[in-house]
Amino acid sequence: MATPTTPAPSVQTETDRAKTLGKMVVISAWLAVFCLFGYRATFSVLLGPMREAMGWTVSQTSLGYSLMMSVYAVTAFLSGMLIDRYGTRPAYLIGAVAASLGFYLTSQAQTYTQYLIIYALFAGVGTGMLWVSSTVSVRKWYVGKAYATMWGLAFMGAPAAQVVLSLGVKQVLVTMDWRQAMQMLALVVFVALALAAALSKRSPEYYKLKPFGLPPAGAAATDKPEYVWKVGEAFRRPAIWGAIVAFLTSVVAEFLIWTQVIMYWTKDVGLSLAQATNLYVAIGIAGIITMPLLGMVADRVVGWAKHEARGRKLMLIFAPAAGLVACVLLLLSRQSILWGIVACVIFAVYWAIEPGGVAGYAGAIYGRKSLGKIWGMSTLIVMGIGPAVGSFMGGYLYDVSGTYLNSILFAMGAFAVSCLAALLLPLSATPPTKD
Repeated sequence: MATPTTPAPSVQTETDRAKTLGKMVVISAWLAVFCLFGYRATFSVLLGPMREAMGWTVSQTSLGYSLMMSVYAVTAFLSGMLIDRYGTRPAYLIGAVAASLGFYLTSQAQTYTQYLIIYALFAGVGTGMLWVSSTVSVRKWYVGKAYATMWGLAFMGAPAAQVVLSLGVKQVLVTMDWRQAMQMLALVVFVALALAAALSKRSPEYYKLKPFGLPPAGAAATDKPEYVWKVGEAFRRPAIWGAIVAFLTSVVAEFLIWTQVIMYWTKDVGLSLAQATNLYVAIGIAGIITMPLLGMVADRVVGWAKHEARGRKLMLIFAPAAGLVACVLLLLSRQSILWGIVACVIFAVYWAIEPGGVAGYAGAIYGRKSLGKIWGMSTLIVMGIGPAVGSFMGGYLYDVSGTYLNSILFAMGAFAVSCLAALLLPLSATPPTKD
């Protein structure tokens, strides 16, 4: 009697396995993005109560966030090297510990110096482990016309945090102070990032799988082996610098708006903190819709352009243009709050495109294998400068003028420069020739 043999795994079985692992990557990235942007969303809500309770100015309080983002930038660079070698799990675990301590220990701060040191160090390391790891992990599993749609689903964690955590903090502030709110946030981010670490996966090649979105077998792109770029080689090409300038100037504008918009609505427009927070949450609600929708649109643009870098470039021109229009509508909200609601929707459109779009462009130019370290270095530059300048300038221009008009005009100028930089992006980078 013949001994039965186990059949070899079918192509369908391997495809199903890849889909399952890919979904886990997206879910873990969603959780990481939820915690990362939860820091930003809740800071805007907590800024006023912290400032009033501690007797600080707006720019003094905003400086803590600026310093945190500088530490974030350095950590993001280190996380890029970490995930290329070991995957995202170590990054998420470090993030879970540091990010939760960032909230909890800050809630115990009694002096301004303690606040600056604790918030900058622990929150900076914790959040710095999340951005490069989440974007690169999705990019390693999804390329070409498959990337933006899946990143859009992962990036939904950002508006979800803006809705859930902003409303949650606002409710806590009704009966408690900012310290209790931060202690509750510490527990939330620890649980979410521990789960993200448990679900995280390494690159598809580690599991003997291929990423989704590759050209069909036999196509020229699949026949040619991917060049593994060194960081120095990549940064001797104009493509990455163009991407950095486009992203940096948008980030300056974006973080100015995100960190100061609630103060703008309460000080310049005259809304209550509760009303301003509800309006701020509208950006998150709109983002829950625009993130996956604009991801699909971006992938369709790539398909229409028949060239991923060209498609990503077109979206990177459109995104800051949307941000500029949203700033104009934000100024009009002083006349009617309806303009503020429309501005929130358009800001959500910008938000859905720019951060993931730049990573997608870099991935299209330099490939998946090199993206972690290259995008880590890019993030070091962008996030080491952009959030600090944006959030500080927003508060500083208010302090010296007593109005947010100049702050918003500053953001409009930054968005305009981002548009121009995106327009000049090259569509390829030639690897160095070997002697």
